[in-house]
Amino acid sequence: MFNLILFGPPGSGKGTQSERLISQFGLKHLSTGDLLRSELSRQTPLGVEAKSFMDKGMLVPDEVVIGMISSALDSNPEANGFLFDGFPRTEAQAEALDKLLKLKQTEISLVLSLIVTEEELVKRLLGRGKTSGRSDDVDENIIRARITEYHKKTSAVADYYKKFDKVVEIKGEGTVDEIFDSLSAEIEKRMYIGQ
Repeated sequence: MFNLILFGPPGSGKGTQSERLISQFGLKHLSTGDLLRSELSRQTPLGVEAKSFMDKGMLVPDEVVIGMISSALDSNPEANGFLFDGFPRTEAQAEALDKLLKLKQTEISLVLSLIVTEEELVKRLLGRGKTSGRSDDVDENIIRARITEYHKKTSAVADYYKKFDKVVEIKGEGTVDEIFDSLSAEIEKRMYIGQ
């Protein structure tokens, strides 16, 4: 099983590339936001527990999110692997995810990090803001604050996985196809080792 984490700041093209990678390599997209919405709509025990925190304005605890990920892994035994999106966001979450994956006799195979200059990100997001209707994509100060927050949070996760030599930085500027080819080449280098 090949498990991938794709990192990228807002505007890095992560969404576009995720879709292509999932299709190319037969990975299952594991977005914690989607999982949460699914558990809530199905009113599962985890969804009910998550809702009790959300109703109080609190963040859903890591152990509940890990429970949702565990459930998603169990319900997709045929998957070639998973692309993790939006998780882990902290070192504690990365450690918890590693423990869970070890129990399931798998691990994170690769962490790909899209590297894009701040100026390019701002330009892309302002461009997206003209058509997306997202209010957080039209104000340059908000965009820069989001980028700063992203780097603060995810640098600890990247540092954690660097200890295991799993992080590869990919230039996230160029054409969509060029970036996809770079990402794919890194996956292909590792995907078939030990299979």
